[in-house]
Amino acid sequence: MPPVTSPGSQAAPRASVAERAARIRFRRALSLMAMTLLAPGSAQLVAGGNRRVGLLALRVWLGTWAAVLVGTVAVALDHGLALTLGSTTWFLLLLRLALLVGAVGWALLFMDAWRLGQPLSLGLAHRRAVVGVNGVLCLSVAGGLLFGAHVVGVQRDLMLTMFSSDEVVGAHHGRFNVLLLGGDSGAGRWGLRPDSLTVASVDAVTGRTVLVSLPRNMQNFPFAEGSVMAEQFPDGFDADYLNGVSTWAEDHAELFGDSETPGVDATVSAVEGITGLSINYWAMVNLEGFKDLVDAVGGITMNVRQAIPVGLPHDDFFHYIEPGVRELSGFETLWYARARYDSDDYSRMARQKCVMNAMLQQVSPSVALRNFQSIAQASSELISTNVPASEVDTFLELALKARGQKISTLSIVPPLVNTADPDIDLVHEKVAAAIEKAEGTAEAPSDKAGKKVSEAPVTGGSVGSLAEGYAANKAGDLAAAC
Repeated sequence: MPPVTSPGSQAAPRASVAERAARIRFRRALSLMAMTLLAPGSAQLVAGGNRRVGLLALRVWLGTWAAVLVGTVAVALDHGLALTLGSTTWFLLLLRLALLVGAVGWALLFMDAWRLGQPLSLGLAHRRAVVGVNGVLCLSVAGGLLFGAHVVGVQRDLMLTMFSSDEVVGAHHGRFNVLLLGGDSGAGRWGLRPDSLTVASVDAVTGRTVLVSLPRNMQNFPFAEGSVMAEQFPDGFDADYLNGVSTWAEDHAELFGDSETPGVDATVSAVEGITGLSINYWAMVNLEGFKDLVDAVGGITMNVRQAIPVGLPHDDFFHYIEPGVRELSGFETLWYARARYDSDDYSRMARQKCVMNAMLQQVSPSVALRNFQSIAQASSELISTNVPASEVDTFLELALKARGQKISTLSIVPPLVNTADPDIDLVHEKVAAAIEKAEGTAEAPSDKAGKKVSEAPVTGGSVGSLAEGYAANKAGDLAAAC
């Protein structure tokens, strides 16, 4: 009996068998692409495709997830493992190749899933929709993997370019001593006079760090015993300032045999003679390129204690960074660290310490990951070092530990030391005391009655004078001073 309809009403037309079949084919085509997205290879297994390809893809997919799970657990148990893998060039090469193969293979699976969906049997509208969805999924997945391969390649190139040395030097008395040199240098020009000389003495277990800053204008200092420079200047260096050692050595490179960095080698022997520390490694920072690194991390926040000139009065961009908490760009940070107009070398040394402290405290792992590509590009143009690739993970782990601790500091400057005629025994004593204090082995200060007292923090950053000393140069705790 036919259905009863009210007068004036009209029954909804029922879809024809062909239309229902078309919708089923459309849903099937979309399902095959969804299966390829969630479990690559499954579409080939259920839709009559190449079962061997489907099984291989599915096994690779499951194996990848198993490796990710195991890796995540391993990294959770040992945070240093992530740093080790991220600095191992052969692992980075394998990972990059795996990502490239995965991108190509997954894209091919999407195209095969589109074929299995029988697009020619679909209506024009459905066919266009399937092509669009397949294209978006294919490009998104493959593009993501290709970008990942690019980032891994950037990291590997950075490791190969920057950390090319293979000479590993063990810690001295439980500490790594790294000489940080800063100057206007560039590719192939690492022998120029350094503007900044700082030794970072790092506890090999805890990461507790002491920064020992040396003035570039120091004179009449000894070199490390047995070094080439000690043979040339047995009574101390009287040919120039400390920052001129590099230039002298480059002019007499034949004395250093086959060394590719005679200027740095000579400077290292000078710093060892002055501080009494054995230097493990060195890193030369191109200060002009330093602004690119600051910009790569989005700038830094500084507590500016006094107006700092940017440029010189005759520069059309000349202005002052006004006192207060300021967000500084790379250009401004460079001038904050290097400005000498209306100040002196020792004020600049104090400001450079504050910049180093800010970079260490503010560049978190999350910031580094978000800006990784920019940082890697800036770093490859910024630093030359003899730290071997095999030791990079060690120093990265120590840097992470150092972020959560006080950074101790010692400046070999007036009025503590006469830079024209330094008392080297006094310098050695002060360096050893600063390290003992950082390690917690030094005795606490006491008053005349022998009662232990706590030291008042020294604050003010670069505020001070040549006669009295600058706050950041006098402070034992860098964060408190800056």
